[in-house]
Amino acid sequence: MHNIPHDPALHVSLPEGQPVLRTVPMPADTNYAGDIFGGWIMSQVDIAGSIPALRRARGRVATVAVNSFVFKQPVFVGDLVSFYADIVKIGRTSIAVEVTVYAQRGVREGGEEICIKVTEAVLTYVAIDNNRRPRVVPEE
Repeated sequence: MHNIPHDPALHVSLPEGQPVLRTVPMPADTNYAGDIFGGWIMSQVDIAGSIPALRRARGRVATVAVNSFVFKQPVFVGDLVSFYADIVKIGRTSIAVEVTVYAQRGVREGGEEICIKVTEAVLTYVAIDNNRRPRVVPEE
């Protein structure tokens, strides 16, 4: 059984709106110590961030930078992990996206469900054409 934080300051509510991605990490996603591997979370954040970027770019995008990435709390096998992504800046060819990640846990252990913010990140994507060359982000 995981040590669920009892610090009420860590307990939050999910943001308004729908997450762009929601998943449950499995035992295969753990590192040697049995915790969810940071690389797994990073890959899910990249997928989540690309969704609003490709919609806004109206086509293909490529990740060009991870501007910031903070692991605030661990993620455990069986957590319901929700990824919320919002565009924070649009350049000529680039789109910066902030991704915030929440874990809902506790019910599986027979307790009350709690929600904890586990990760925050900002990534930059560039709109690309069929030749993988940067292209201008279209006007809205």
